[in-house]
Amino acid sequence: MPLTVVLPIALRNFTCAFACAIGLALAVPAVRADTVATPAARTVHRFLDVRISPDGHHVASVEGDVAAGSQVDVRTLVIRGIDDGSATTVPLPCGAVSQCWPSSPAWSPDGSRLAFVLRRPGTHAYSLFEVNADGSDPRTLLEFPGTLGSLRWSTDGRLAMLAVESASKEVGAIEAGAPAAGDFDEAPPEQRIAVLRDRRLEWMSPPDLFVYEYDWLPGDGGFAGMAAPGAGDANWWTAKLYRFAGAGKPRLLYAPPTLRQQMMEPRVAPDGHTVAFIGGLMSDFGSTGGDVYSVALDSGRVTNLTAGMRASATHIAWDCAGRLEAQLQVDDRTKLAGLGRGDAAVAPDLAGGTQETLALADTDSARSCPGGLLAAAHESYERGPEIEVGNAAGWRDLTHVNAQLRAPGRSQSVHWKSDGYDVQGWLLLPEGVPGKLPMVTIVHGGPSGVETPAFDDRPIINLLLGRGIAVFLPNPRGSFGQGEAFAMANVRDFGHGDLRDILSGIDATARQAPIDLERLGIAGHSYGGYMTMWAVTQTQRFKAAWTSAGLANWLSYYGENGIDTWMPPFFGATVYDDPDVYARSAPINYIRNVRTPTLVTAAEHDLECPAPQSQEFWHALRARGVPTSLVIYAGEGHLMRDPQHIEDELRRAIDWFVRYLH
Repeated sequence: MPLTVVLPIALRNFTCAFACAIGLALAVPAVRADTVATPAARTVHRFLDVRISPDGHHVASVEGDVAAGSQVDVRTLVIRGIDDGSATTVPLPCGAVSQCWPSSPAWSPDGSRLAFVLRRPGTHAYSLFEVNADGSDPRTLLEFPGTLGSLRWSTDGRLAMLAVESASKEVGAIEAGAPAAGDFDEAPPEQRIAVLRDRRLEWMSPPDLFVYEYDWLPGDGGFAGMAAPGAGDANWWTAKLYRFAGAGKPRLLYAPPTLRQQMMEPRVAPDGHTVAFIGGLMSDFGSTGGDVYSVALDSGRVTNLTAGMRASATHIAWDCAGRLEAQLQVDDRTKLAGLGRGDAAVAPDLAGGTQETLALADTDSARSCPGGLLAAAHESYERGPEIEVGNAAGWRDLTHVNAQLRAPGRSQSVHWKSDGYDVQGWLLLPEGVPGKLPMVTIVHGGPSGVETPAFDDRPIINLLLGRGIAVFLPNPRGSFGQGEAFAMANVRDFGHGDLRDILSGIDATARQAPIDLERLGIAGHSYGGYMTMWAVTQTQRFKAAWTSAGLANWLSYYGENGIDTWMPPFFGATVYDDPDVYARSAPINYIRNVRTPTLVTAAEHDLECPAPQSQEFWHALRARGVPTSLVIYAGEGHLMRDPQHIEDELRRAIDWFVRYLH
């Protein structure tokens, strides 16, 4: 059986003992060029952060072109006129180069100025800038030896932000981790709320709490924010809601009553009496879904505004009249729904919506007041991303930069029953290919996440379609879009029920399209990488597999990763208190069942899914004589950044599936 070991990309950072232990020569040949599929050459213009000015006259957007297989590396800040259609690119002092990244654009209350932060390339230091509404007169407000983000203006014109002084890495567990050396018990630098005063920062939260999100309270009331002590990457799952009025001790507003409730998007009502937030079982900071809650600041009363809702709230904001509005994922649709004054439970209207992904900003800066005009980026599998503006009366595109792009296939929403659950997924079919089609199932990360229509966001999809291979994107139990009971349905059952959902979904696609059930592949990243490892240990249905940032052994993973507090909410206990429930879902314990050729890729500095997990799985497959290949990319984190690494991984994956499915 062919056995390929490909590690030259990361070997320069490993010890000789590691290389010798697995019997490697230091000059391992790369995959032959004549066996590799070439990525599509086209680029897509993506809008990463869209904000409308309060007066409704301008839209600011961080954006840039992305080639197949890459992330948006060179980013620009563009201000567009809604009335006249003008577009002004804001000049950046570091130019159009990698890591010269503008972010967190925030309009002043009167719409006359736009503040934003800029990373200094090659460092973890940031600068704070401001320009006029037309993009003119750029000026530096602050040079800071650390990270800055989440800019928010108060109604009276003060500018607040989140800051990490002397940061050793970028904020977020998906970013590459700092070198694992030094005193592990040393207190980490915390992200704190700060207000800009006379070109310096005045701290508004204490130094022993990491603040993840926040909002202004009216007047001099300070801030409401969610925070936890300890390393920020690791402890979001235990965050509580506080009131901050300075660098002293904060006042606790709300503590989740169970480990299975995480919080996102604390939003203060315009009258200052209520804080709303999204609460539910969530596996990753930034991947948001759950019910909508409110906390009355005078009485402390907590209300689940959407209890029992068969949908997941993904964003919330207060409108111009002081009513709460939520963006909901309802099965295969996205829609906006009103939730009243936020003081009583409601039954939101779940009808209607769109089968598009609507990327509203996760703050009130998605809306102008008093006109109520919204701005967002939207896209589908068939239509490229564009900025649109509008409201309930109608929407219109402000941009048309991707109008010439066409998808290489067509999509359809698929529904099926599994163990009594209503399950949904997306089937993407290549155009004009006769006969039965091979198909690759791609499992999303999370597990708390959801597949929604997006254009070219994962080039692997278009490359598979271009090779005549169908793609299936399921939303099994544990996903958003069907309500909290569905999102919690894989608790203490990882891999078992959700795999049954996926396999029955594959059969459902074959009833609706010409899918060849003898030529099936499976792939995924993060939790999807775990599900790929798990699937090939549980069934022989797949003829090829690609696992990226996977998890082979939950017991060893618990002590290796940098975010272990996410696990007790899903497993019900730590690995030390209940190892059996972890072992029951560990692919390594079933490794003798694997026959599927499996490509394994990982990142050297991945905090969420450490590379030793992938090495352990590859090592076992190699020992068992299963066709396999391992690539570990040097210097990368959970979200890879280097375009050469991304393209290399993509080439190998396409070659793998073409080799074993055709």
